[in-house]
Amino acid sequence: MTIALDFPVARPAGYEWFDDEPRFDPDRHLALTEPDEVLLLSDLGYSAAEIDPTATPVALSSPFRVLSDEGAEIMLAVTRRLREFAKPASNRIEHVVRGGCYRSRWLRDLCVAPEVAEALSAIYGVPVAPHTMPVHLGHLNYAPSAVGSPVDKWHHDTIALDYVMPVVDPATLSGGQFEYFLGTKAEAAELAARGETPPAERVVAPHFGGAGWAIALHGNMVVHRGAPLHVAAERTSMVNAYVALDTSGDDQTRSRDLIAVDDPTVLYTEWARHAAWRARSRLDNLIETIAFDQEPKAAAALLDAAIVDVRQAIEDITAGYKEADHYER
Repeated sequence: MTIALDFPVARPAGYEWFDDEPRFDPDRHLALTEPDEVLLLSDLGYSAAEIDPTATPVALSSPFRVLSDEGAEIMLAVTRRLREFAKPASNRIEHVVRGGCYRSRWLRDLCVAPEVAEALSAIYGVPVAPHTMPVHLGHLNYAPSAVGSPVDKWHHDTIALDYVMPVVDPATLSGGQFEYFLGTKAEAAELAARGETPPAERVVAPHFGGAGWAIALHGNMVVHRGAPLHVAAERTSMVNAYVALDTSGDDQTRSRDLIAVDDPTVLYTEWARHAAWRARSRLDNLIETIAFDQEPKAAAALLDAAIVDVRQAIEDITAGYKEADHYER
């Protein structure tokens, strides 16, 4: 199964479908290949105690192909059309578009394609599905206004699992490469506290085969960035997020960071649906597995664990905006 929640039938106010797009055809628009290698979180220095609550021990993959040449051309055209809706994302990225899957059917159908979810499941080693919050589907990053400014500062993501796809062939650009840190979030934080960023000898810029290639990423565990361009150019990338269908691990989605980023008419509805989905899954598991002769405290603890994501969502929504974490000032 590659679906956690169906994409909403209704669209939020102010979002209209593009009316003259091609229909997404996986046979024509996908050209999926497998990555040559996969790096584990332990390879980055994470301990077993840090890895155990996460969705997967996988950190990231080497680049693999997702889109055919025709699919890559359509993807570029869609991102150019969505560019008018770009805005800053907190203090990290100057130009982003979120919610594009409520405007482009082609982008939506790519982002929820079961063929891609199955490929990501194989890479992560766990069953995954397109993220239950559609704002995390088809996130687009565009080049900053100033040459020399990072496309996206050193950070870890607000979601656990995703792929990062160059929409413009990186080989045609001077700078602007995707980079990741061979280290942990704690190490990146220590560097930032000293006013430093990851040293060059511990930074990797993977070689993509062209537009429409991607890497699978454990986004909220791997510190990464979009490097500055050296020459002004069109530089666009797409990030598509997934959830592990096994909800027994921690929810690695930090929705509170999005309060000043996403459209509030969209965010809180999707946030509530996501928390309810995780709680429903955990409650269903409790119904099926709870044994007789429970002590009162044990029964209460099982119920509390089942609804932890609902309680956390209520707390975060009530608390309001929190600045997104990153490692570059």
